[in-house]
Amino acid sequence: MGPTYLIKPHLHRTYPTVQSAKGIYVYDTTGKKYVDGCSGAVTANLGHGVQEVIEAMNKQAAQVAFVYRSQFTSEAAEKLAETLSKQIGRGTTYWTFLVNSGSEATETAMKIAIQYWQEQGRKGKNKILSRWLSYHGITLGALSLSGHPVRRAQFVPLLEDFPTVSPPYCFRCPYGLTHPACQWRCADELEAAIVRIGTEHIAAFIAEPIIGAAGAAITPPDGYYERIYDICRRHDILFIADEVMTGLGRTGKMMGLDHWNVQADIIVLGKGLGAGYTPIAATLASERIMEPIVNGSGVIMSGHTLSANPLSAAVAFAVLQYIEQHHLVQRAHDMGTYLFTKLKRLQQEFAWIGDVRGRGLLLGIEFVTADTKEMVPSALSFTDLVVTTAQQHGLLVYPSAAGNGKDGAAIIIAPPLTIERAQVDELTQLLEQTFRHIDHRLPAGMKRNDRDDS
Repeated sequence: MGPTYLIKPHLHRTYPTVQSAKGIYVYDTTGKKYVDGCSGAVTANLGHGVQEVIEAMNKQAAQVAFVYRSQFTSEAAEKLAETLSKQIGRGTTYWTFLVNSGSEATETAMKIAIQYWQEQGRKGKNKILSRWLSYHGITLGALSLSGHPVRRAQFVPLLEDFPTVSPPYCFRCPYGLTHPACQWRCADELEAAIVRIGTEHIAAFIAEPIIGAAGAAITPPDGYYERIYDICRRHDILFIADEVMTGLGRTGKMMGLDHWNVQADIIVLGKGLGAGYTPIAATLASERIMEPIVNGSGVIMSGHTLSANPLSAAVAFAVLQYIEQHHLVQRAHDMGTYLFTKLKRLQQEFAWIGDVRGRGLLLGIEFVTADTKEMVPSALSFTDLVVTTAQQHGLLVYPSAAGNGKDGAAIIIAPPLTIERAQVDELTQLLEQTFRHIDHRLPAGMKRNDRDDS
């Protein structure tokens, strides 16, 4: 290739050029094959090259690819909204606002939550609380909610201080306790924050059911979300579930929050909604949240040029059909259970694997200094070493934060939900090769008994 004018994630790094992709495999222009062990960015949930989705895309494109939402609705968008309500509502009706990315969906959720209270004359309720070690998007509003120190660092003067409470991080409990003896103290932090700030100022609390990019599949203990939900209800605060990464089957349930006996007031979807075939995301608001808006102004003050785009809506509808027809939610549970077992075996072999966690096919591996539980110093760039070494071995894994959000190293393993048992074996074999390669070249500060040798 000649000179590039494309802004890539790292401007001084050379990237392979993709040629094609099929199933769980991606091929570059040299013919090298990669196992997509993270569905790109935990997005390609169906795998690559699904013919049914491609046919739906072609059919809609031939009919109409774009109309502006203030001028027309479309059958594709209407069907998608109806299907989302039926498939994830669990008896509750949800209205859907279609946008183009998870960040936009988070921003829309913020606006709906604040507007819900405004329509009732409670205009002071305009803060939205969130957790540290969280990631809700890269636009300024969504980044304000994100407790991701590295991604916040350059833009702090532009951001709100919304991250307030600790995550349910059992591997590194901020109180040095274990569940259930801890009595969910991390959840009770939310109540303490509400009391300090004042419920009259707080519109909502947002959380990822299982923490993704900021925490490598940090999964709360049973009872945590039930306690969070109770706190929100008692203090008259809405609960927003950020299901951008966890939604639509990824965790072995249709929605990540389905693992707990809780239902959100507002749900944010992205990534798996388009499954990588089209840019689309959605904000879903329950009937209770929509009622004062419908009976009041009748307008959600949000929207983008390509919101409710019929081409993307038709693709997303085909994705939902495929998930249902091929029983991918159950498959994610079954294959995830098998993959988790394989990863736990690797943990026994490599002393610098500190924790393996997650649900379904959203699994995280946190790395530590060998024979200790100490965070890997950020100066070692260990996550980047694992990701690049894996790619050299033909395996794609997703970088994640851990520890305190600055120090700490982790990756996410999240292959397409269509992965087969033999392909799980292939994935873990490549991961083991990657780890063996690294184990012989561990950087100083990571090696076994480093401290004893000093």
